[in-house]
Amino acid sequence: MAMTVHVDIVSAEANIYSGMAEMVIAPAVQGEVGILPLHAQYITPLSEGAVRLKLGNDKEESFYVSGGFLEVQPHVVTILSDTALRAHDIDEKAALEAKKNAEKLLSDKQADFEYAKAEAELAAAMLQLRALARLRKLKK
Repeated sequence: MAMTVHVDIVSAEANIYSGMAEMVIAPAVQGEVGILPLHAQYITPLSEGAVRLKLGNDKEESFYVSGGFLEVQPHVVTILSDTALRAHDIDEKAALEAKKNAEKLLSDKQADFEYAKAEAELAAAMLQLRALARLRKLKK
């Protein structure tokens, strides 16, 4: 059995992942980093991009982070990000529809609604679509 490290991926809203992995690959500001069990202690800021977890038996799970921080301890890796999404939880059709609706509301000057809410919905939809595009690019 291969050695593993405990990984926690946490966003501002929720704990996205907590479990064991054989390797963590993350988009650090200075370049992509690979973390194996018993890695030296390390803290670095993260860029927007994909975090990949090698789970063993050729299984891999992907996440999208909007930046944040990576902290490495010998037996624990923690990723803190304002926004983190599981790749398989992103619904492209729903995100495209949300983007379209938010853009319509923002362009309708006569509409009685809150601009901040529409802008937030547009930002969330764009984040999900950007995450899908980046994760697909990595798989190619």
